[in-house]
Amino acid sequence: MSLEKPQIIAHIQKSLNYTVFDSRWIPCSAKFVCMGNFARGTGVVQIYEVQHGELQLVKEIEKAKPIKCGTFGATSLQQRHLATGDFDGSLNVWNLEVPESPVYSVKAHKEIINSIDGVGGLGIGDGAPEIVCSVEFDRKDINMNKLVATSLEGKFHVFDMRTQHPTKGFASVSEKAHKSTIWQVRHLPQNRDIFMTAGGAGNLHLWKYEYPAQRTKKGADDVDMGVAGSVNLLQNVTLSTQPISSLDWSPDKQGLCVCSSFDQSVRVLIVTKLNTV
Repeated sequence: MSLEKPQIIAHIQKSLNYTVFDSRWIPCSAKFVCMGNFARGTGVVQIYEVQHGELQLVKEIEKAKPIKCGTFGATSLQQRHLATGDFDGSLNVWNLEVPESPVYSVKAHKEIINSIDGVGGLGIGDGAPEIVCSVEFDRKDINMNKLVATSLEGKFHVFDMRTQHPTKGFASVSEKAHKSTIWQVRHLPQNRDIFMTAGGAGNLHLWKYEYPAQRTKKGADDVDMGVAGSVNLLQNVTLSTQPISSLDWSPDKQGLCVCSSFDQSVRVLIVTKLNTV
């Protein structure tokens, strides 16, 4: 094991008494939320705070329907409202200080909401929640730059979104990264060329995208087309025998992240040497 590379360290691990589907850092804090469902069929949101190397349960909220996903992306950094999608197809926005009833609620889908994202909290206006599925742009506060999409067969694709050819579309690079479904991809907020993928075999892979010398070239029809870069594997680690269902980087502390797995555990991780790659 080379110590020159970034290391992925499991800092804290906590077993939970429910199936956890998603975990998200609360902006501007040392707290995160876990969302899932109890065996009795109800939904749960737990708020944890990292204190002196341990996790302290701050609040537990039980809801009628299991909660599949959540995001703080649809709110301002002052409000920090949590938007959730549940098994019943309802999209709810919660004030976690007063969580008895949602501040906004809509029947968004007929069935389960599997994934949710938003574009608020950027200082450029609040965004409406947007439903997406295991894809992520590298940044939300600039023109389209890069998009990573993960798939069932263990492969992911990085698209250069700056140049779209009329027939060939966007340039992309693909990588067979895992031996099973890639459940999640998350870009490092402090360096959007670094991203982590979470796999169905309980492993995490840390990647860096390298841009080509030139991002566009003239095609045979003399029309601009994109040129894909390459991806380099920086580090990988196996944390569980079960799929890692969620992953979220801390927006405030580089290298700090939280992930949850179907082994009914939540883990706080520290990734080192990210400023040297």
